[in-house]
Amino acid sequence: MESKLNVVVLSHTPEFEQNIVRGARLCYSSASIEELRDKVTPEDAERFLNMILEIGHGSILEHSSITFGIEGVSRSLTHQLVRHRIGCSYSQKSQRYVSEGQFEYIIPKPIAAHESLKADYIKMMERVQEDYNHLTIELLKEQVKEQFASGYENEGLKEALANEVEADELVCIFKETDKKLYSKLEKIAIENARYVLPNACETKIQVTMNVRALFSFFKERLCDRAQEEIRDMAFEMWKACMEISPTIFKYAAPTCVHGKCKEGKMSCGKMLYYKKKHGDIIATYEKK
Repeated sequence: MESKLNVVVLSHTPEFEQNIVRGARLCYSSASIEELRDKVTPEDAERFLNMILEIGHGSILEHSSITFGIEGVSRSLTHQLVRHRIGCSYSQKSQRYVSEGQFEYIIPKPIAAHESLKADYIKMMERVQEDYNHLTIELLKEQVKEQFASGYENEGLKEALANEVEADELVCIFKETDKKLYSKLEKIAIENARYVLPNACETKIQVTMNVRALFSFFKERLCDRAQEEIRDMAFEMWKACMEISPTIFKYAAPTCVHGKCKEGKMSCGKMLYYKKKHGDIIATYEKK
């Protein structure tokens, strides 16, 4: 089953901009903490943030953070995402504890654009699902046999084994007659069956990044040289950040939007496209 990208802001630091400005002013002021806390108004914050972000004062951005809930992304994407380590925290759906009995998957856009390739791709995913289900059931069946060999007693299962019932029927009887042991052995089965699952497998992840980490993430992943799936996710995250603080995050667009491309000879050559794509969004907030 194909899945779609969804990015949700779950929470963020209260007084998001003021919190950063307090940290910046503390570096250059003899005022008390209480004075700094009470002096920073939203209007002061905007003026001060523009000044410090233009000169690149980065450490103070670590005082505010955002937590995102993200779904409809592939494990291929999250393998790239978790490379961003400093100032970042992650919690991801486990394939050891959560069965992929009907896993969703991501179809890359270049494949989805061609009907014949898309159809082949979906068939591949369906075959993987069958293999995963088969392995899970057969592993459970083998573990039931091992339990009996070690002295386990379960009359319903014993009779089913003697009658050589199908593995899926045996597993159903097992689940009904000994839920506690079934739960324990199912975990062992699915954590081993998961090895056949593809990078395309959909996953869900909670991500917390401080603003400095987000700047670093956006500079890398909003760039055209990033893979398309993670670039699309980064763009949705950036738009959500712009809702929270356009004053700050207008500076987190790709480097080519405000200046030179950071890729040098490896540049995509689409600077005008990205200047317009991100610049139009920035402009809408400046008009408000």
